[in-house]
Amino acid sequence: MTYLSRVQLNPLRRKGQHFLRNPRAVHAAVMGGFPEPPREGRVLWRLDTRDRRVDLIVLSPTRPDWTHIVEQAGWPDAEGDQVLVRDYTPALGHLAVGREFAFRLTANPVQSTMTPDKRTKSQQQRHGDNRPSRGFRVAHRTTAHQLDWLLRRTEKWGFTIPASRTDTAAPGMTPASDATDPHEVRVVNTVRHTIPKKKDDSKPTTVTMQAITFEGRLAVTDPDRLRTAMLDGIGPNKAYGCGLLTLAPLRGGTGA
Repeated sequence: MTYLSRVQLNPLRRKGQHFLRNPRAVHAAVMGGFPEPPREGRVLWRLDTRDRRVDLIVLSPTRPDWTHIVEQAGWPDAEGDQVLVRDYTPALGHLAVGREFAFRLTANPVQSTMTPDKRTKSQQQRHGDNRPSRGFRVAHRTTAHQLDWLLRRTEKWGFTIPASRTDTAAPGMTPASDATDPHEVRVVNTVRHTIPKKKDDSKPTTVTMQAITFEGRLAVTDPDRLRTAMLDGIGPNKAYGCGLLTLAPLRGGTGA
């Protein structure tokens, strides 16, 4: 069984502010929602910020308890449903070829290159002037490249993002021949994190990552691949709040 949780956070409390700045702290709090780490399946999470509201969204293979998060970073004495936990298995069963859904995904779009324009301090410490044995992982920094990263990989994840429904361009306004056609997806949030990291055999270093949130419309092409992507996560840095893809019915009744 798979569970999807939503925990409302209070961004005015010190712990709530800490969660917004430090994905390692959120990961520790999320894993504290289980008596022991789930033996099968992956725990995925992300932070959704909309209209001054902050929600922690978690996908887990076992049912969690979020009491500690509410007590530390929520409204422990307030009325209302600060925590919602529901069985997500039926939603996963609704996937079928051709069905369309609204989606939200927070991911870390990166590429591998042997010759980055500028090495980070940690990369310099690891390799100095030597050529690395494998490529450096470099973030895509522009919105266009981030969208291209997503659009080029949807097939292996079992879905496609339809082209935008647009009118013919006016005379003199035709896009460049190498421009990416517009699709039903947009970047709605970008958060940059610098995360302290220490290895047993090295000095403390930092890892810099960008969490990019996409929203849009998708069409299912392979239900099994899409289900796997939803359960296993998409892209790197899943422990730091990236990789969680969630679906919702489309407004107008064309979704599940």
